[in-house]
Amino acid sequence: MFSWANKDGKKKDPELFQTVSDGLKKLYRTKLFPLEDTYRFHDFHSPALEDADFDNKPMVLLVGQYSTGKTTFIRHLMEQDFPGMRIGPEPTTDSFIAVMHGDQEGLIPGNALVVDPKKPFRKLNAFGNAFLNRFICAQMPNPVLDSISIIDTPGILSGEKQRISRGYDFAAVLEWFAERVDRIILLFDAHKLDISDEFSEVIRALKNHEDKMRVVLNKADQIGTQQLMRVYGALMWSLGKIVNTPEVIRVYIGSFWAQPLLVPDNRKLFEAEEQDLFRDIQGLPRNAALRKLNDLIKRARLAKVHAYIISALKKEMPNVFGKENKKKELIANLGDIYTRIEKEHQISPGDFPKLSKMQEILAGQDFTKFQGLKPKLLETVEDMLANDIAKLMTLVRQEEAAMPSQAVHGGAFEGTMNGPFGHGYGEGASEGIDELEWIVAKDKPTYDEIFYTLSPVNGKVSGAMAKKEMVKSKLPNNVLGKIWKLADVDKDGYLDDEEFALANHLIKVKLEGHELPADLPDHLVPPSKRGQ
Repeated sequence: MFSWANKDGKKKDPELFQTVSDGLKKLYRTKLFPLEDTYRFHDFHSPALEDADFDNKPMVLLVGQYSTGKTTFIRHLMEQDFPGMRIGPEPTTDSFIAVMHGDQEGLIPGNALVVDPKKPFRKLNAFGNAFLNRFICAQMPNPVLDSISIIDTPGILSGEKQRISRGYDFAAVLEWFAERVDRIILLFDAHKLDISDEFSEVIRALKNHEDKMRVVLNKADQIGTQQLMRVYGALMWSLGKIVNTPEVIRVYIGSFWAQPLLVPDNRKLFEAEEQDLFRDIQGLPRNAALRKLNDLIKRARLAKVHAYIISALKKEMPNVFGKENKKKELIANLGDIYTRIEKEHQISPGDFPKLSKMQEILAGQDFTKFQGLKPKLLETVEDMLANDIAKLMTLVRQEEAAMPSQAVHGGAFEGTMNGPFGHGYGEGASEGIDELEWIVAKDKPTYDEIFYTLSPVNGKVSGAMAKKEMVKSKLPNNVLGKIWKLADVDKDGYLDDEEFALANHLIKVKLEGHELPADLPDHLVPPSKRGQ
């Protein structure tokens, strides 16, 4: 059992938690929720968290315009159809579908889903029947879903008419999911890069969650290399206008389905990109506790700022007359109140909620019901951030060390893990891995000619002599030093003709753009050194 004691001058009973999830639930209920409840945080920003929000598996949210391949992407990951799946060239997915693990295949409608305390969707009932009629859970037994859940979303359309016809606030629903998921994947079609007004609104709604966002440029096998470069550049330019961060969002390029590549020119690129994306998704279970901890910290910081804003508005309100006029004046001057709070409490501008949204919500609120400043509630949250969170971070590390390595398995994640179709098999340092002949032997006569010009003594050349030849590759010293360590198999500080040939082979591998192995693979060990 993991434990720690809180110390803030007063003696407290030690907090005893079985897991990180247990600790997060208790901290939220006892320290953060009272502040949120007092200042009506849930009316302004996000519904209260429940136990299922802390216990649920990592979730991946797929977002994109219609026909970008979101549903096909899910099928590609699981290598299996799921209940309620519809794929076609037109906007076919018109519902939010939570694809989750279950012992039996089946669909759970939205209204039943939001009353299930074991599912993290209870607070979605606030979006009403118009949304719940378009929300279902597809349950099925699949090894991929043992570790993660996937949220499929309706294709984003262009034009005001389609946006209004949804009957619910699409961007607000996505924002709700964004706060709770571990990864947000934006899918783009290589043939259709126009970002509609609704898509721009959606991406802006995901602001403050850029750390969770990844971009997939799908269907990239349908265009040639030159066109792909132009499309990639256009995508980055478009994203730069919408996502206002100095860091570039990671973009994965490929064709994420199980069909033959139409233009196979970039096959190696697609394989490498797919492996990178798979590694990113596979790491989600391992980092889930850390993500939930990080989200709780972000929520606590926002709740603190919200408390300062609400209490400042309460303080400015008159006791008897002119309340409505004062309310309008305060809303109009909310920016000045932000500035005052920022200076008075030394708060970063990035912690404040969006001004226009806050003004819009405040217009419908009764300021007379707001609470004044309650320092004790704020001190409790400060103590949580300063002490409890730091100690809980230690618990995260202990829990990670105590548990076996977690990763997503099954489906497409297994397809290229081992065997000759694993990424990089038979290339670079892996070339010749399943051949009987030593792969270096075919070029050894050429390397021998160079070797004997270096005046070997007793069949070996010194490090100084080998260096004169190796630096001609123009590789940096740290790379050449690694090659020397790999090639000097018997660790005697000299290279014989086989070791010299091996060094030159590794130089060629590096010059061709491949990575060097951490340790010398068995198939590259010179024949005379094997079995020693």
